[in-house]
Amino acid sequence: MTTTPGAAPNTAWITRAETGADLAAIRAVNLAAFPTPEEADLVEALRADSSAWIPGLSWLALTPGGTAAGFALLTRCHVGDVPALTLGPCAVLPDHQRRGAGSAAVRAALHAAREQGESLVLVLGHAAYYPRFGFVPASGHGIRPPFDVSDEHMMALVLDAARPVPSGVIRYPAAFGV
Repeated sequence: MTTTPGAAPNTAWITRAETGADLAAIRAVNLAAFPTPEEADLVEALRADSSAWIPGLSWLALTPGGTAAGFALLTRCHVGDVPALTLGPCAVLPDHQRRGAGSAAVRAALHAAREQGESLVLVLGHAAYYPRFGFVPASGHGIRPPFDVSDEHMMALVLDAARPVPSGVIRYPAAFGV
């Protein structure tokens, strides 16, 4: 468990990996953060997929009072046949957005991935948000998604520069439906 200073005055985020007791809170965060239940359902489908789910890579940012405010999930994907991770869904309760909860959860998840020996994380997301964590356009590594998307939104983060970065098409877990 780590504590991360938040952007809001006097806010410290407590980050930790999910436990079995967190499933309802994680669903509630995703339901509140998105206009449809699609992301909340995706988290549950990924959790049920033993080829995608990696214990210790689903992270929460908690308020000092212990309320789940932010969430970040890393699951197994592949670039060609080489294992990698995909980041998402990431979600923050509306009352805690733009206060550092999402960043705290993402940073904790990425740290855990490094600690577990992972070497590459991919994300399809906001071009202005994810570079703060070190993400760059995936196309610079010869990595592309199996669908059309602008370069600025498909990003990669190399966690272990000592290992070769694969190139090719991303193969997402079946739950993503692509």
